[in-house]
Amino acid sequence: MTKLVDIILGKLADLITQGRYENLESDTLEIKPVPADGGQWRDIQKSVNAFLNTRGGILILGVKEEGAGTDKRYTFTRYQDHAEPKLKELAKLFTDRRGQPVELADCSPKMELRQFLSGQVAVIYVDELAADRKYCFLKGEAFRRILTGDHKIKEAEIEAQEEFKEEALNARELQPIEGATTDDLDLDRLNEYIQQLNRTVRIETIKPDIVSAIPFLECKAFIREGKVTTLGMLVCGKHPGDYLGFRSQVHGYVDVPQEIAQDKQDLCDNILPLMENSLAYILRNIQVGVSVAGGGRSKLQYPEEVLRETVNNALAHRDYSINKQIIITIKPGANFSIQNPGTFRKHLLIQTGEQPKLLRIIPEAKPRNPKLADVLRVYRKWEGRGIGMATLVNLCLQNLIDLPYYRLHQEEVRLFVCAGKLLDDRMERLFTSFDAYLSKKLNGLEPTDNQKLVLSYLIKSEWANEQMRHTILLTPDNNHYEELVGLERSSLIQKHPESLSLYPIYTVDRELLKQSYLNELRSLFGATFDALADFSKMVLGVVYRFNNYSKGKTVSAKQASFFLWAQEGGPADDIRGFDAFYRKVRITFNKLEKAEFVIKKPGSRGYLLNSSYKESHLG
Repeated sequence: MTKLVDIILGKLADLITQGRYENLESDTLEIKPVPADGGQWRDIQKSVNAFLNTRGGILILGVKEEGAGTDKRYTFTRYQDHAEPKLKELAKLFTDRRGQPVELADCSPKMELRQFLSGQVAVIYVDELAADRKYCFLKGEAFRRILTGDHKIKEAEIEAQEEFKEEALNARELQPIEGATTDDLDLDRLNEYIQQLNRTVRIETIKPDIVSAIPFLECKAFIREGKVTTLGMLVCGKHPGDYLGFRSQVHGYVDVPQEIAQDKQDLCDNILPLMENSLAYILRNIQVGVSVAGGGRSKLQYPEEVLRETVNNALAHRDYSINKQIIITIKPGANFSIQNPGTFRKHLLIQTGEQPKLLRIIPEAKPRNPKLADVLRVYRKWEGRGIGMATLVNLCLQNLIDLPYYRLHQEEVRLFVCAGKLLDDRMERLFTSFDAYLSKKLNGLEPTDNQKLVLSYLIKSEWANEQMRHTILLTPDNNHYEELVGLERSSLIQKHPESLSLYPIYTVDRELLKQSYLNELRSLFGATFDALADFSKMVLGVVYRFNNYSKGKTVSAKQASFFLWAQEGGPADDIRGFDAFYRKVRITFNKLEKAEFVIKKPGSRGYLLNSSYKESHLG
């Protein structure tokens, strides 16, 4: 945290010295002057409240934004001594919903004065409240941080959070373990946790023995009524496997045709080493390529952040009442999956009744195991905001992975993270075949890369839903909202009839999803069309699409081969298989041309449907 503040202050100093402005504020950073009077402190108090209710943040006091447009700049206004009493009372201002003071000993605003230019600024550190303690209120109102603003939390969300807090009181992570006593807790591991807790400011003393640690263990719910809880054993148990069984285990497999002994691994440990060792297992077994841009540096098949967050979220959110292990399965070159004991809360699952039938999951920041999440947050292993799903979606929309999806089972959820790209060759060829149609819908403009990425996400989601795969709902939190608005305005997407007001469900223009043109082709060619082989009908369907929706109007045998190979799921690296498929397509085109179903456009290799077929074949 100190290094981050050093970087921010260094950047601010440069901007002030040069008379320039650059927006540095974010959902975790607020920059303000020291207020001159009591009334102006309201904004400071709102920001602290919003940081507590969201995911923490930093306030820098002593710098002011001035001017507008090209004249906008930062001005150094200095820290003022009269601010000290107001800063000290920040930790005492907040209450729960009933108006009772909130105890903020572990996350109360911590302040330090830092030398800056010719004076000082105040830096206030605010930690996030644990999930089962939110929300805190400022004079009866609760705020959350969204981008650079502090926004009032709606009553419906407060009600939902209160229900969650009631549920958290009986969380499965807090269930006592029969037979386990405080003698089964490891003092060194407990003190490691306390050291992490004290990393910003000293909150708790290091414990000389377990007996003196009992009040702290009870406070953190590591023990309840003298009994060790699942949480306590996960964090600092001496032998977690003896008491937790499969609940402290991760099993790894590599899915290859022949079984190789070293590809299997059974991990059993406390929660922190279990996370690290599970990530290490994935890193050892996924494919690694070579980055030309990086001067020959190795490049992982998946971004490391998605690997780390997927593992951490699996262990943070699993149902600890189910005595099953987490299973990691790696399919080299295709995907890796994590099978997790538990289910999604019902209100997070969307299953529409009307066509098209969609299966979506609403991302949620509330953890299944709030006390465990609070421990992991101390170790910087969990951040809230539903960040696991948000990361999956955002990396997918950055074209760094293909569409992630879930398979739901009775007591387990299996997440698949897929290698490749969202906007892959198949999608690019799909958009090429519809380029005239897309341009018409967009008032003569070409779709941007971001629009194509969002369309790809929604199209592939519908394909996945047809196979009973749940995909993550696009929400305004996923960095793509402008594209959704533009695509909806152009009627390339629309809200599903069962769409929720808070979480809109979008479907894609049905023309882009159409796979078959049998009726149109039957109308054009008559009864002789039905006598054709199915593969010939598929080829004619590709010609129909290009003739009616693309700018080029025609399609070559090679283009059609690529299109159909991708549509049929042909492997991109199977060169020999594709060559055989291409020969089959070329032979089919020759037969269709000879039978006058298609004709070649003069001077090109492109084919057109023979629109005069009926007239010349009436006899």
